[in-house]
Amino acid sequence: MVNLDEAIVARLESHGETFEILIDPDVARMIRDGKDVDLLEHAAVDQVFHNASKGTRAAEDKLLEVFGTDDVSEIMRQIIVRGEVQLTAEQRREIMESKRKKIISEISRNAINPQTKAPHPPLRIELALEEAKFRVDPFKPLAVQVKAAMDVLRPLMPIRFERSRVAVRLKADDYGRCFDDLVSFGVVQRDEWQGDGSWIGVLEIPAGVRDEMTARLNSKTKGRAEVKLL
Repeated sequence: MVNLDEAIVARLESHGETFEILIDPDVARMIRDGKDVDLLEHAAVDQVFHNASKGTRAAEDKLLEVFGTDDVSEIMRQIIVRGEVQLTAEQRREIMESKRKKIISEISRNAINPQTKAPHPPLRIELALEEAKFRVDPFKPLAVQVKAAMDVLRPLMPIRFERSRVAVRLKADDYGRCFDDLVSFGVVQRDEWQGDGSWIGVLEIPAGVRDEMTARLNSKTKGRAEVKLL
């Protein structure tokens, strides 16, 4: 359980009643992002309150009326998803900065300039979002905010999400040290061993990671890896 000093209040007002819980701010963010978390492990107190600061518990009949269950974990989840989560200024700043970096990274990995077929560097995306005055929400799911960010970027630069197919050739001695990197970047659709002992694979990858993948493979193989866009 989270320490009381580090917990924040999540509050839902419904049916003329107020329901509050004390929860780890990082876990509240994870729940808002759609992740499955054991809330009872991360609550400061495994109770639902009418007023957390006074320690007054919510009436059981009201919990059943509003949430349709007496399962504390499910009630907590609904309060976080449907209600509001109070953060300190520092907590909000940290969460927004973390989510901003994730949004930029997700766009940079998956988007390209359709005119040049080249990925947009993260700094270019970051500066364009600043120009558009894009505001990060600390609790909206990442996928929702990535879509919103793409909507404000399109008028400012040629950009679109795209997946690429690439062929990779590796020497036999390099295959083992590179395979984990290959599958971390994309999906191997087919592969075969050549008569000279080399391995050739066809991968589907996010278009924006092609240069990064090429650099990683060449670093591992001392420049022997061959990567070709199909």
